[in-house]
Amino acid sequence: MKTTGAGLITRLLERQGVTTVAGIPGGANLPLYDALRTSGIRHVLARHEQGAGFIAQGMARASGRAAACLASSGPGATNLVTALADAHMDSIPLVAITGQVPRALLGTNAFQEIDTPGLAEPITKHVRQVRSAAELVEAVPEAFRLATSGRRGPVVLDVPKDVQLESIDVGPLPAPATSDPPPIASEDAMSRALALLEAAERPTMLVGAGVVAAGASDLVRMLAERATVPVAATLHGLGVLPPDHPLWLGMVGMHAARCTNMVLDECDLLLGLGVRFDDRATGKLSEFAPHAHIVHVDIDARELGKLVRPTVGIRADVGAVLAELTTRVRPAPRPAWRARLSELRTRHPLATPGADDPRAVYGLIRAVGGLLEPDDLVATDVGQHQMWVAQAYPLSRPRRWLTSGGLGTMGFGVPAAIGAALACPERRVVCFTGDGSVLMNLQELGTAAEEGVSVTVVVLDNGHLGLVRQQQELFYGGRFHASRFRREPDFVAIARGFGVSAWDMGASDDPIGTLARALGTPGPSLVRVPVLHEEKVWPMVPPGAANREMLEAAP
Repeated sequence: MKTTGAGLITRLLERQGVTTVAGIPGGANLPLYDALRTSGIRHVLARHEQGAGFIAQGMARASGRAAACLASSGPGATNLVTALADAHMDSIPLVAITGQVPRALLGTNAFQEIDTPGLAEPITKHVRQVRSAAELVEAVPEAFRLATSGRRGPVVLDVPKDVQLESIDVGPLPAPATSDPPPIASEDAMSRALALLEAAERPTMLVGAGVVAAGASDLVRMLAERATVPVAATLHGLGVLPPDHPLWLGMVGMHAARCTNMVLDECDLLLGLGVRFDDRATGKLSEFAPHAHIVHVDIDARELGKLVRPTVGIRADVGAVLAELTTRVRPAPRPAWRARLSELRTRHPLATPGADDPRAVYGLIRAVGGLLEPDDLVATDVGQHQMWVAQAYPLSRPRRWLTSGGLGTMGFGVPAAIGAALACPERRVVCFTGDGSVLMNLQELGTAAEEGVSVTVVVLDNGHLGLVRQQQELFYGGRFHASRFRREPDFVAIARGFGVSAWDMGASDDPIGTLARALGTPGPSLVRVPVLHEEKVWPMVPPGAANREMLEAAP
């Protein structure tokens, strides 16, 4: 087969099962875009390369498969950096293909030249600058293999323009790349973990993104029910069990219910499954789960002992470990532990004031949840709204929850929701965002309108950077600075200007009806919801404090 480097890239992407890519063309990647014209791959024209990266993230998070995005050299590549760093922190499989100046100009500070490999190396699993068209035959499948093997993450291929234009004769294309088999837990480690579980009186599981990536939610439920082990989650573990399950504790950490943090404070065994023991989950590390033996299971050996020294560390696929434990553990009813869980829930529940009022924050979130199907997807940006949704939205299934955790990126929500809708066109996607966050990538409303995706953006508008204001009030003596927007935009008018249907809940006499119309409108829609700027996320663990030292609203 005679083709060019650019044509070879498109053929290899097709062979890898890629059906949609997001990106923006520029001088250094125009040969690739020219080749895409005759490809069956759908191209989504983002309005900013960061948006393209988050659209790809949305596709990957919703589908569980590696997604691809494209950017040109120079500012195209630098604009992509935040989305790559976000994917790296949250272990999301992406393959980003960036254009580059011709090989003869590398290192000369040519127009729109940037050292993309040097830039991307610290924030990706792997980066490679392809120096010939022949390399692409191996480099493209290898990128997908690396992105999806072990702990998943982003991979960058930087392709000079003349490599894209280079003619090449290729034989049969290689088979699509598959993930490497995961490491297998040793019998010694499994036996020790099993002995600790059977000896425990107050065992607890803490599940994270690794459980979702492994598709192991059913195994968590089976082990929890067989051995009577309550289940708490990091931000990315939400949805592993439904909120009405008797052993579900909800989110742990900085904005968790007091009862959840107290369970982890009292447990004598903690099974950490696919978690990083992030500071937002643990609080003061030296006082996290102080009475517990810890069994830490993770596919990434670098996480074992990095922050918490486990009694037993197991590098393996978390699903395989859960299956083995469930098969081997003896049933244990643990009536005393069940009784203590019930007591803690009764004495220290999560307060959700206004849960029955759709004009209040928690009531709004519950109302949206009541109007959607369990298989519909929820995305958020970052800030107060993110924590309110994590606390109150009835997430009942895994991989229905898209949020930026490790990097905490404002501007994530709208493009990620677009990507989720592209990956799951039969479902509705709701993006909860704040007025500060939505302004970060507001331009992607144009992409949503152009693609006609089923995305409803719910803007909680308090005229402030809400979580910044909350911390200034609580921890900086109420000295507010640079956290208020002095000119508040008209989000409804802006959305309509992009061709997006929009409503203002503040002007509605029928808030439930307004939400229903927005959620039932074909294509994208937006609802602006006014929120008092004094509203806070409670509880809250102060920075540097133990989780048991959380602050709560005054009665």
